[in-house]
Amino acid sequence: MVYYFESTAVSPKAQIYVGKDKVENEELIKHGWDEDVWFHVDKLSSAHIYLRMTPGQTWDNLPQALLIDLGQLTKANSIEGNKNDDITIIYTPWSNLKKTGDMAVGQVSFRKHHLVKRVHIETRSNEIVNRLNKTKTERFPDFYAEKTIHLKALNKIRNDARLAKNKEEERQKQAYKKLKEMKNYHGMFDEAETRANSNQNCTEDLEDDFM
Repeated sequence: MVYYFESTAVSPKAQIYVGKDKVENEELIKHGWDEDVWFHVDKLSSAHIYLRMTPGQTWDNLPQALLIDLGQLTKANSIEGNKNDDITIIYTPWSNLKKTGDMAVGQVSFRKHHLVKRVHIETRSNEIVNRLNKTKTERFPDFYAEKTIHLKALNKIRNDARLAKNKEEERQKQAYKKLKEMKNYHGMFDEAETRANSNQNCTEDLEDDFM
């Protein structure tokens, strides 16, 4: 089971999802998307919170209001973190998560530590947590199927863009070829006209000399 939330701190609403337990977290780690950002309480046990970014968003430049929502939700889903003040929430792209065979269920590390950012949460905000909890829904997604469909859609977009690019390059190539042919044609016409004028002047000069 996965819990889904919506944050109205941004428009359109941000989609957030959370694994119910460490077993679900394993599936989320395995089948996450490149558009996902992972959140966790630093140095404490907590749920794995994921933001699914919308087109145009970048993980390292998320709106502050959205970061606060995610930080509050992450804090609220940590038994120890929810009791403490002044905690740090860490976040990183899903693609930066590292999972090896010797790690415990639900445990992760990072491929590149410089791609981990932090947000400070001073105290729990019941207003924010309650607002997010009101949007909470439970689902039983097929992670593998969802990611397969998503990747197929992305591949289609990329293929369509590549075909459109190739078509435009061919159009420009043909337009350049046609323009070049027209320049060559006009060049030949101008040269023939120049020769004709030159011959005409030459005949007039000869006639003058003869007379």
